[in-house]
Amino acid sequence: MKDTVFPSSKQATNGGGAAKTTFPATKSQLYGATRPLYRPQPKPHRYRRSCCCSCCIWTTVTTLILLLLAGVSAAILTLIYSPHRPTFRVSSLRVSTLKITSSSKLITNITLNVNAKNPNKELIYIYDPIAISLTTKNDVVIAKGSFATINGGNQELDDSSAGELRVALKNKKGLPLKMKLDTKVKAKIGGLKTPKVGIRVICEGIKVSAPKGKYPSKASISNAKCNVDLRVKVWRWTL
Repeated sequence: MKDTVFPSSKQATNGGGAAKTTFPATKSQLYGATRPLYRPQPKPHRYRRSCCCSCCIWTTVTTLILLLLAGVSAAILTLIYSPHRPTFRVSSLRVSTLKITSSSKLITNITLNVNAKNPNKELIYIYDPIAISLTTKNDVVIAKGSFATINGGNQELDDSSAGELRVALKNKKGLPLKMKLDTKVKAKIGGLKTPKVGIRVICEGIKVSAPKGKYPSKASISNAKCNVDLRVKVWRWTL
């Protein structure tokens, strides 16, 4: 009896392991073939902001270093030279005109000399122009200007100030005045110069009287004393 062989429904493939292809293609296969892979993009760097912050930080650090070096230098100079403040003395004061008109105008013409003494040997003081004012104990400005002649410039006084000044001028002991000097000064040590510093000198104990006749009157300055104050500005840094 002859055996009958029936062919198998599965076709043999080369290699025996080829993948099965499905037609038509599914949506997942189509999108997977055409859609690009997602790759996250890096955020842009803020170079401008970073540069500004870096500049501010370096500027602040540099300024602090310079201030520190200036402070150390000043401390060293202080230890080496032990600088002292200059002293001032009123050497002469002459009143050519000092009167009050009937309309309460003050007319003055005053000439004065002030000596400044430097008690330091290795240090030199260099002064800017000096502004001068003479006032009464009630802060009435008698005269103002610069060295060496100062005047009142026909200053108008109120009735109260004019009355008090007339009474004070009749006093035989003289009219007490206060002199104020304002200027800026810098110190020089060899080839090194310090920054300018404001300085105010206040001299009290001066007494003047109105001149009689055509000759100026001399002020009493034997009891005059001058005090020196440094007017240093304080800088505030905000970091």
